[in-house]
Amino acid sequence: MRFAKLEGLGNDYLFTEDIPKNPARAARLLCDRHYGVGADGLVLIMKPDAPKADIQIRIFNPDGTEAEMCGNAIRCLGKYLYDRGKTTKQKLMVETLRGIIPSILMVRDGRVYRVKADMGEPIFERSRIPMQYAPGEENKQVLNEKIYLDDHNTFQCTVVSMGNPHCVIWVDDVDNFPVEKYGPLIENYSLFPNRTNVEFVQMVDEDQVKQRTWERGVGETLACGTGASAVVVAGVLIGKIKRKSKVDLKGGILEIYWSEKDNHVYMTGPCKDVFEGETTII
Repeated sequence: MRFAKLEGLGNDYLFTEDIPKNPARAARLLCDRHYGVGADGLVLIMKPDAPKADIQIRIFNPDGTEAEMCGNAIRCLGKYLYDRGKTTKQKLMVETLRGIIPSILMVRDGRVYRVKADMGEPIFERSRIPMQYAPGEENKQVLNEKIYLDDHNTFQCTVVSMGNPHCVIWVDDVDNFPVEKYGPLIENYSLFPNRTNVEFVQMVDEDQVKQRTWERGVGETLACGTGASAVVVAGVLIGKIKRKSKVDLKGGILEIYWSEKDNHVYMTGPCKDVFEGETTII
């Protein structure tokens, strides 16, 4: 299997066109940072099924589960394809489990350095996120809802799906918040039948926040594009931040814009090559 490793704000992925027979097992082996190559996920690049798409990807987490979408992987995909001469297009239509994601490649000196991705419309209905719901509440939004972990730990959360679920929790000091303790507890909380990604967010200004992400099936990551998108949407819904805001992640800054015109969320950020390699899956 030939592969390339790319990263977007430290969120790193292995990209391959050599499709393994068992992608889940391949992801578990290759993404291991001690016994494998090391990555936050394995991205399979395939011919599209949808007529309007240029390319199709499938994304597998280090635990072998499949993710519906990943904003950082979408950005890195554009660089992978363009810089290697596999496309001359500067607008790509990428088929994912979330649907078709348009992305604009920003090129300098013949190479992609930034990508703007159309993350689509946010999803608010409990049944579509998905979350557990009482009869008649399947379309209810989740705004500042309480999660009771135990008698001493209760969190208020706003939940948004960007094709994958995100539970957004606002904290006073995100740098010192015990993400490793509460992230997995909320990821596996009973309200979320497919588990959830968890964003712990600190307000900086009306157009900037600071975010740490506990990613479903991965753990804490340096960045999360769908998570940053969900954070801005959640912040707007509860009146904390503007529709156009910067999200300061451990790996750097993403620019997020939730458009009033078409209700789509647009994410812009960098992408970089790390290295290429070849391995055998035994």
